Amino acid sequence: MSAFAFVRATVRHPEFRRGALDMLNLSLGIAAWGLVTGVAMVKSGLSVPLAVLMSLLVFAGSAQLTALPLIASGAPIWVVWATATCVNLRFVIFSAMWRPYFAHLPRWARCLAGYCSGDLNYVMFLKRFPDGRPQPEQLPYFSGGVAINWLAWQSASMAGIALANVIPVEWGLGFAGVLALLGITCSMLQDKATWLAAGTAVAAAVAAYALPLKLNIVVAIAAAVAVGLGIEAVEQAQRRARAERGGQGEQA
Repeated sequence: MSAFAFVRATVRHPEFRRGALDMLNLSLGIAAWGLVTGVAMVKSGLSVPLAVLMSLLVFAGSAQLTALPLIASGAPIWVVWATATCVNLRFVIFSAMWRPYFAHLPRWARCLAGYCSGDLNYVMFLKRFPDGRPQPEQLPYFSGGVAINWLAWQSASMAGIALANVIPVEWGLGFAGVLALLGITCSMLQDKATWLAAGTAVAAAVAAYALPLKLNIVVAIAAAVAVGLGIEAVEQAQRRARAERGGQGEQA
């Protein structure tokens, strides 16, 4: 199947519309975050062409907002790259979690998915498909969500770049994106494992707050993943033990 036919079949799938609608409900927060990032880029001293290029190529609000003060202060380029990399290390975790679903796709499709993915896409996707088994409808759902996420972000970011001298950064519109992510995350706390993982992430982020380059975010993600995997391993061992005891009982 050609790339064009592949994309056309994905867009026409009913799950594409479902993913788009689910993300549309969050698009206001995404747009607010994109708007304040666009404003911040121009007010940090970037020219309009560079701000547009950064928005299109980087497409990572937290990394952009973290790197901008360093760029404005004339920090060495390696410091800018290292800081942005540390902030975005959570996407390594996201990619690892998405691997069971998308490992079968062609390389170009996986690269495109990696570029388009975002925090809210990750949360919504795992809420829709929590079992980790690949299914045909997963890619269309993912594609619908990332399409809305990308359009909401880029359109608002471009508006922020164009209106940078009109919209003050002090409005703090980016906090709307944080609230959107927080609301969706809280809706996923449905069992002991997710509550413990979330609590661990919060505690680790606060405890490691003094680390440079926002490494407390990386520590929080690693701690939460470790706790979640540990709980899952214990639960699987308990299920196997119960199954073995049941089998022995039947034999007796």
